[in-house]
Amino acid sequence: MQSAAPRFIPRLLMAPAVTTLFLWMIVPLVMTIYFSVIRYNLMQPENVGFIGLENFEYFVTDPSFGTAVMNTLLLLGSVILITVLMGIAIALLIDAPFPGRGLVRILLISPFFVMPTVNALLWKHMMMNPIYGVLAQVWIFFGATPVDWLTDWPLLSVIIMVAWQWLPFATLIFITALQSMDREQLEAARMDGANYGQQLRYLYIPHLGRSVAVVVMIEMIFLLSVFAEIYTTTGGGPGDASTNVAFLIFKQALLNFDAGVASAGALFAVLLANIAAIFLIRLVGKNLDK
Repeated sequence: MQSAAPRFIPRLLMAPAVTTLFLWMIVPLVMTIYFSVIRYNLMQPENVGFIGLENFEYFVTDPSFGTAVMNTLLLLGSVILITVLMGIAIALLIDAPFPGRGLVRILLISPFFVMPTVNALLWKHMMMNPIYGVLAQVWIFFGATPVDWLTDWPLLSVIIMVAWQWLPFATLIFITALQSMDREQLEAARMDGANYGQQLRYLYIPHLGRSVAVVVMIEMIFLLSVFAEIYTTTGGGPGDASTNVAFLIFKQALLNFDAGVASAGALFAVLLANIAAIFLIRLVGKNLDK
């Protein structure tokens, strides 16, 4: 009995966390799988029955499915490219000491704490409005016709909004990485006559490799589920021009009231996210081994 007690206590202490994880993740996942294989429309709750993989077939043959997947990939790739390149540039720019550097860092990081809906409303009404928006006033100042961003360039508009919010996260990671850089190595390279381009190629970029992998992994997982910016600004339109997989699932669930098809779409999104996560975890692992 005495030998069993020490083994029992850790399990007892872990029980609340395991139970919470089970209720929070496993139960909803099982329910989603169940709804994905039955006919379940919220407007016809009495017409329920097992239909196998028909919901999955209906979701992937939806006319908007191909556009939604392409928009998701374009949004994902564009935001990651913008945040990584600009994040590295900004981090390098403010890495050297200068008066007010602490305040500049705080201002650069602050957009990340803005809620996605507020971020979308800010860009929709303050920046991209074709009549009184800041960008419209800039166009008028230079004698050009203002652009109706959300109508003419809906997906690009969403990319700009999301990139603006995630850029501070990437910048913060890169600033932190630069703080751990060997300054003596930099000084030695400068004394040996290495110009800034050579320092960037052989010292800065290799040192930031792990941070880039981490930023790409985290952003990819979260950007697959971008929704608030699309719902608040373009509504997935015009047509399907700015619809992604997450918004397509929303339309099936709350506009068509089809919980079965929406559940099938949710499982497709989970599968897509897991494939991306596995690929990026391997990428991060290779960078950590170097």
